[in-house]
Amino acid sequence: MSDIYSQTVELPKSSISLAEYKDKTLLLVNVASKCGLTPQYKDLQALHEKYSDKGLVIIGFPCNQFKAQEPGTDDEVLQFCQMNYGVTFPIAKKGDVNGPETQPIWKTLKASAQPPIQDIDWNFSKFLVKDGKVTFFPARTTKVSDVEAAL
Repeated sequence: MSDIYSQTVELPKSSISLAEYKDKTLLLVNVASKCGLTPQYKDLQALHEKYSDKGLVIIGFPCNQFKAQEPGTDDEVLQFCQMNYGVTFPIAKKGDVNGPETQPIWKTLKASAQPPIQDIDWNFSKFLVKDGKVTFFPARTTKVSDVEAAL
């Protein structure tokens, strides 16, 4: 699992090394502003508020690969999340989760999941990284409450 912790996540105005979070639980989510699942931001923010002091780190990764449901710039995405859902957890720069331009963290997450994941199928798919174990939660079948149960 050291590959996950060797990754750097690019944010709109800075970057964070996942090595900082080696002793924490990570929830990494591909997100979109114009998706039927966008209201999950509210649930993710609630998880962040409830568990961040217990070691949960949530990072949103905007992606425009699914029916162009994240068309905004990095700054527009961040502003949308903050204004509409009060999001205070980090939102990464927009990027791909599938295909030839897949962000390195998503390549690592998909390969590290048990069983490995070939492709992300939709917005708000989630990877929970806890105690070196990577668990995948597909967006269409898993609610944020199911992720909370895994914490």
